Amino acid sequence: MKFIFPLITVIFLGTALTSTIEARQQKLSKNQQQMSFSPDSVEYLTSPETTSMNLPFSEAVRVGNMLYLSGVLGNIPGKKQLVSGGVKAETKQAMENIKRILERHGSSLSQVVKCKMMLADMNDWNAMNEVYLTYFSASRLPARSALGASGLALNARVEIECIATVK
Repeated sequence: MKFIFPLITVIFLGTALTSTIEARQQKLSKNQQQMSFSPDSVEYLTSPETTSMNLPFSEAVRVGNMLYLSGVLGNIPGKKQLVSGGVKAETKQAMENIKRILERHGSSLSQVVKCKMMLADMNDWNAMNEVYLTYFSASRLPARSALGASGLALNARVEIECIATVK
């Protein structure tokens, strides 16, 4: 009799523990299914403005409620021609191009969460920042990184890549 009660307790606890583990595994599996994306949840987005330039990439890719923009230059919309005026003019045009792309695909500058700035010359960093900062609220600045590049497409001074949420 001394061994029966401990044995029953061990069997009961073992069964309860097994049930708890199985329940957690089922919950984890359900959460993983909810987090995984089907191929249909990825959208490769473009526009006549981009396709007219015959470039080998999408202007943006939407995954769930996130929008990933390709790098954007300060080019005249629909043309492989940069605006004149140097890094400030290119930054302004790049930001205007970004604004248009975001709005075209259901987002806006206020929903940008991350930017990557690529500069042909890091000495242009302050000039680029002067223009860039005019496009965002001081209390809602996106996360950002900046790097110097040995060269950018079309011999640009700046290229900007952004990630934003979608409405």
